[in-house]
Amino acid sequence: QELALKSLGSEGLFLFSSLDTNNDLHLSPEEFKPIAEKLTGVAPIAEFEEEETPDSSGETLSVMAKFQPLVMETMTKSKDGFLGISHVALSGLRNWTTPAAPRSVMFARQFKAFLPPKNKQDLGDPWWIIPSELNIFTGYLSNNRFYPPPPKGKEVLIHKLLSMFHPRPFVKTRFAPQGAVACIQASSSSYYTIAFRIHAEFQLNEPPDFPFWFSPGQFTGYIILSKDSSHVREFKLFVPNNRSLNVDMEWLYGASESSNMEVDIGYLPQMELESTGPSIPSVIHDENGNVIDSRDPSGEPIQFVFEEITWQQEIPWEEAAQKLELAMYPFKKVSYLPFTQAFERAKAEKKLVHSILLWGALDDHSEMHQITISSFPVSGSGRTLRETVLESSPILALLNESFISSWSLVKELEELQNNKENEFHSKLAALHLAKYNFPVEMIICLPNGTVIHHINANYFLDITSMKPEDVESSIFSFSSNFEDPSTATYLQFLKEGLQRAKPYLQT
Repeated sequence: QELALKSLGSEGLFLFSSLDTNNDLHLSPEEFKPIAEKLTGVAPIAEFEEEETPDSSGETLSVMAKFQPLVMETMTKSKDGFLGISHVALSGLRNWTTPAAPRSVMFARQFKAFLPPKNKQDLGDPWWIIPSELNIFTGYLSNNRFYPPPPKGKEVLIHKLLSMFHPRPFVKTRFAPQGAVACIQASSSSYYTIAFRIHAEFQLNEPPDFPFWFSPGQFTGYIILSKDSSHVREFKLFVPNNRSLNVDMEWLYGASESSNMEVDIGYLPQMELESTGPSIPSVIHDENGNVIDSRDPSGEPIQFVFEEITWQQEIPWEEAAQKLELAMYPFKKVSYLPFTQAFERAKAEKKLVHSILLWGALDDHSEMHQITISSFPVSGSGRTLRETVLESSPILALLNESFISSWSLVKELEELQNNKENEFHSKLAALHLAKYNFPVEMIICLPNGTVIHHINANYFLDITSMKPEDVESSIFSFSSNFEDPSTATYLQFLKEGLQRAKPYLQT
């Protein structure tokens, strides 16, 4: 690390680290690919698995879509009656009230995309169904698009499934982390239960209207299928609805990347796909191999009897979901507890609370991608934090050693503040909200809720983008010991909090 810093300098090492995904201080051809594409302007033809034409005599699976539209009243813009927002801009959202295809029949073998690779046979060991192709260097994909690129390989199945909700799903999101990740939750001699998580979004408008992006926090779910993918026992995919906000929306007011953009978040009650039963043979043969009618002499459909699955190994759903979350978000190597639990743990362990208060979620794809004023992006977003400082090794180490971490939505703390059944929890929320400034506030506080240090994400990112000699504040000084100014400055912020807390923690 020291030799790399000496050779490359802090900015060079920061760029190198953003590409060195496995942190081994060597760039493989795959890790170097974004640089090659950037310099040459030529992207190599990707090696996609060609989609096989399913056997028409194989089993078929019936999938039902359930959808309840976004609750418009949960959007921030609804508080002033959507003042200044043209009706046309929201037309795609308002008109989307039912799934595009309430029912679809698919071949069981199409779901082989969910099968694990040969080197991923351990429970909870994640792999990428659709790899993320974005990092700090590659940036984001264009906002100014209406129609998804043709899906290839394993994208085809995900695209087909999401098309049941809306005709224009993008299986690769504009922002990291992209893609789909999965792991084995349970295994028997002949079957797997595969847990999965997908980050995808939809384009709700078409020309001549301007783009409107609808980005659920995540799609998650599971599939029980045979190891040869000839039979699917169960399938379910859904957008979690357990938080008060679970969808990010962004819409443009012009036809270029520099056009004004509006952003908002809201609540989607239901968006799910579920199999109506196990997959069944599309063609039935008797013991002599002859095709027979799928209905009995009385006209009733033939009833199939399925073998009972005896699981030899399995892990809880919560554990599998956590493994997928860690694959998507390395910053979650630090446990982020629910707000009130964080203070209880901090009191028991005599530690400080490191809290992030934000408008949208930190560990969903629905947190605000970039807050835009006129045509200028304001960089203080949860995404920028989690993709840089919160994933760096020095920050992870200090947070695990000296802090109890939590993140919260402003809306949830407002509800907690107004709930007078527990005065202590109400006070904790009030102390936090008193220090909050849009869009993200990082807060360090005592177990009793007293805030001893805080910094707004916009200010933090502004000073870390400046040259060290231009920074006047000695509180957030730069250090040459770490990969980049952001890491050094956040580390200084945490250490300053520990220093300020000493008189309180010693009593």
